[in-house]
Amino acid sequence: MSRIIVIDDDLAILELLRINLELMGHEVTTTPESEKGFALVKQEIPDLVVLDVMMPGVDGFTIAQRIRQNAATDEIPVLMLTALGMLKDKVQGFNSGVDDYLVKPFELEELKVRVKALLRRSASFPESLKKPEIFTTGDLTLLPEDLSVKIRDQQVKLTPIEFEILNILVQNHGQTVASGKLLQDIWGYSKDDDVETIRVHIRHLRSKLEKVISDKKYIETVYGGGYKLISSGIKNLSENSQAL
Repeated sequence: MSRIIVIDDDLAILELLRINLELMGHEVTTTPESEKGFALVKQEIPDLVVLDVMMPGVDGFTIAQRIRQNAATDEIPVLMLTALGMLKDKVQGFNSGVDDYLVKPFELEELKVRVKALLRRSASFPESLKKPEIFTTGDLTLLPEDLSVKIRDQQVKLTPIEFEILNILVQNHGQTVASGKLLQDIWGYSKDDDVETIRVHIRHLRSKLEKVISDKKYIETVYGGGYKLISSGIKNLSENSQAL
């Protein structure tokens, strides 16, 4: 049984989610207050947080940032559930550290798929951290226990999703990994309209890698295909290959 906290000021939505998530076999705590919700997250350390954006007081973007900035809660998956469906809103959500983004009104079956995918990823990821092996290719060394990557002699902290993306790219270094494969392997689904999810996380990951060695590019965008890791880094990528 997984523990889920739902934070949404719409009481009808809260009840709908509570009933359906409990029918899935989960233990559910709900609150319409964002500040109280964050306090519950810190107190209970749930397996998943479902979070609205537009709430009185502190908005969901800020709560998501607080979850990511707190050492005790920074690895908890967050599903943002909101009526804000514009691309800029999704980008802001992912920039705030959420793992997935579902727009209201939504189908219950899609919600269930998203929840299952996030919980499956959350449950399986710690197992990978137990593996003692450290994988090195080119300039990059993955450090699973620290959720980080070492670039030559400098260590860079990653989010769980950034680490998973980089791990998949490392395992397929030199080969193009389709956006759909990343969505499938990490989130458990593949939809054309969710490529922005990958783009935002790739953008953040690429930025962290390039801050260490600014004149090298490690992740290449392959148009019509996906992304390719150049583990030794390459200089002077064409403008097209750098774009997202």
